[in-house]
Amino acid sequence: MIKFAQAARIASGSIGSAKLRSVLTTLGIVIGIAAVVVNASLGASFNQFFTDEISSVGSNFIIAASEQPNLFFDNEYNIMKNTPGISGVSPRKSMSGDLTYLSETKNVNTAGVNKDFQEIQGLQMEEGTFLTDKDSAAAVLGYDIANDKFSKNISHRSTVEIAFRQENGTVVKKSFKVKGILKNSKPTVVSEDSDYDLTVFIPVSTMNEMIGEKDYGAFLAMAESPAKVRDISDEVDSRLARNFGVPERDIDEEDLKPYYVFNQEEVLEQTGKIGDALSSFLLVLALISLFVGSIGIMNIMLVTVTERTREIGIMKSVGYSNSNILSLFLLESIMVSSFGGIVGTIIGSLGAYALEITLKLPPVFPLTLIEIGIAVSVLVGITAGLYPARKAARMNPVDALRYE
Repeated sequence: MIKFAQAARIASGSIGSAKLRSVLTTLGIVIGIAAVVVNASLGASFNQFFTDEISSVGSNFIIAASEQPNLFFDNEYNIMKNTPGISGVSPRKSMSGDLTYLSETKNVNTAGVNKDFQEIQGLQMEEGTFLTDKDSAAAVLGYDIANDKFSKNISHRSTVEIAFRQENGTVVKKSFKVKGILKNSKPTVVSEDSDYDLTVFIPVSTMNEMIGEKDYGAFLAMAESPAKVRDISDEVDSRLARNFGVPERDIDEEDLKPYYVFNQEEVLEQTGKIGDALSSFLLVLALISLFVGSIGIMNIMLVTVTERTREIGIMKSVGYSNSNILSLFLLESIMVSSFGGIVGTIIGSLGAYALEITLKLPPVFPLTLIEIGIAVSVLVGITAGLYPARKAARMNPVDALRYE
């Protein structure tokens, strides 16, 4: 039986005798493995990105909203607030308003909320503090509103004026003391600016008083723990359904309810499916490239067998068995493929990192990708080299020696 070290020396000599051909053969595997590593890493990064984006919206959030006006009032607010497991609830009512500072007026997005909104949405303060239930003429500005929107920066404790236009055309104005300024939100590939950077927050009760309304646009709530968010969300849905006279059997029929409820876990599940689909698509593309590389190895190994027909005959005549010949050619194929796999994994890792930084994705590179890259390259070497190796092993030594 031929020893492994001896077989490795013979295989290395064969590879080295045709350096250019070996390099070109290896290149196909390098590209294939690099593509697999890059695409798998990008898929993991997109999944992490979606998770981070949803988590940044708030903590264990539950949202109840409706496309119908005049549906949510104080009664619905109390229903959500008194649901077991809810640790905070904030109405949110958004509308466009004119913000005036030092005789300069800009149209801005204004949101009416309460004190719980900060914790639910995980907002961080650059200056000052967020709204409380005692505030009536206080405002909190998004970072860009305070620092980029006007000719002069709006500082903490400045006075601004906000004007809303009522449905009858009447313009209502009110002065607000700037109680706080939010920290700059981290830009994402979705948008260079966070919505909250360009929003002015005021007490929802003050907003309704100014525009002469009593309803709320939506409710944002926070569950007491991530493990219970789905159950608590279902309980909120059930209580609101009873409140609006929706039969218990129709709670799961979204079209039969005047509102809709969703939670953080459901959003993460949906984005996870999108991420998995994207990962699968990218991986299929990479595997196609790897398949092409494996065909290249098989073709080259078949050419090698043909070129070395006489050598195979000599080896058999001096005592090499069929299994020895099989091992030699299979080992040569595995060595070419494994080297390509190592180089491809390194290039793929660097390429994935560079792409993730460029696309502003969280760098995610599971260490298992290194193992997978090398294991796949070995598997490709075995698969692509098996047929040529068997062809070499089955050669008749007499016919092989006569080959010219």
